[in-house]
Amino acid sequence: MKLPELLADFEGADPEESLEMLIEFSDELPPLSAGRAVLGEAAQECRIQECQTAVYLWVDVQDGKVRLEAFVPEKSPTVRGFVALLVTGLEGATPSEVAALPDDFLPLLGLSATLGMTRQRGFRGIISRIKREVASLA
Repeated sequence: MKLPELLADFEGADPEESLEMLIEFSDELPPLSAGRAVLGEAAQECRIQECQTAVYLWVDVQDGKVRLEAFVPEKSPTVRGFVALLVTGLEGATPSEVAALPDDFLPLLGLSATLGMTRQRGFRGIISRIKREVASLA
């Protein structure tokens, strides 16, 4: 799990720098696997309802390791960057590591006061979905 290393980059950054780093991270979202790319936005059961932006998230636990796949439109770089951070950072995590994640990541990113309530609720919804699905699959 690389998430602690990725979050360390945000330590000490001012909110503007943190937001810029998150937006830059949007380019790091891996493409969907072939089978899931075909489903794309048709996979309504994978849509994060708390997000105003269309976020589709697939959660797998294979051999005790977590793997995430996601689709977020490029026109939403802040949300896409947050999802890319999670997909990349949680690759290979154990279910217990995922269960220990904080429900609110914005303080760790230094963005609590920067992002609006709608986006905060969406980000918490993404974390909640990941934790809930990992727990059910583990």
